[in-house]
Amino acid sequence: MTTDAGDHRSTLMTVHAHPDDETIGTGGSMAKSVVVGHRVVLVTCTRGELGEIVVPEMDTPDNHRRLGEIRAGELERAMGVLGVTEWENLGYRDSGMVDTEGNHDPRCFWQADLDDATRRLTWLVRRYQPDVMTTYNEFGGYGHPDHIRTHDVAVRAFERAGDAAWYPEQLDGTGLSVWAPSKLYEQAIPASVRERMSERLRELGKRSFWEPPEDATPQQLVEFEAYAARMLVPDEAITTRVDVAGPPLEAKWAAIREHVTQISDESPFMLLGLDGWRDAWASEAFILRESRIETTLPETDLFAGIV
Repeated sequence: MTTDAGDHRSTLMTVHAHPDDETIGTGGSMAKSVVVGHRVVLVTCTRGELGEIVVPEMDTPDNHRRLGEIRAGELERAMGVLGVTEWENLGYRDSGMVDTEGNHDPRCFWQADLDDATRRLTWLVRRYQPDVMTTYNEFGGYGHPDHIRTHDVAVRAFERAGDAAWYPEQLDGTGLSVWAPSKLYEQAIPASVRERMSERLRELGKRSFWEPPEDATPQQLVEFEAYAARMLVPDEAITTRVDVAGPPLEAKWAAIREHVTQISDESPFMLLGLDGWRDAWASEAFILRESRIETTLPETDLFAGIV
């Protein structure tokens, strides 16, 4: 599929590990991009088969057996709320957490051949021709194997899609052509936002993601602090803040509620309510990892510098 320059529509491709990750991390930016006329394409690397089911009455063996199917339906409804009409799946199985049974499953994303996974995403980049791509940082944000692998694959696809020496079979009689996206971002939660959300949760008598368990042993506290330090993103590292206040944030709030099996009202993400989100999470933050065009930092738009 070759697109003439005059027909090309500025496109954002967000690359995520599981259904629900897209709304949590980039839902506001996706909704805002749709409203201003950009094309938005979501790529999810797994179906999230190993996620927990947080609704007690839905937490049954049968629902766990078909959780990938259930989460696909949740994702479709969430995309309807965000206004996104195009999404793809790389076709891998959820890997679960480190050292779990699922993490050793040869079908899972963590066990996938990295070059083959990159080949799959490169094909999607060449097909959809995004100007901007987003992914996670090298720690996957919080250390989940699928998030780390998503980063590994997205970074490589960003580099390889514009080089005809990579996967030339994709270009032979297929109608596809090489395509080099202009910008690659890593999504992030800045330290200041993390602390503001934690403060609000403490006011409610609740614990945040970033606080150790109350019954943690001294060794567990040491391990948790090391883990928390890897999750920390200093404010000064942020290059781009997208204002999603108003309708985009409201769409994000409504979309995340479509991920019924994964996000309960008792989740730290939801306890603050929409008003809490307006106070603490009215922007989405990113770090510009690579840019093939000139841009001026800090930015307020993922498409800054793109004509």
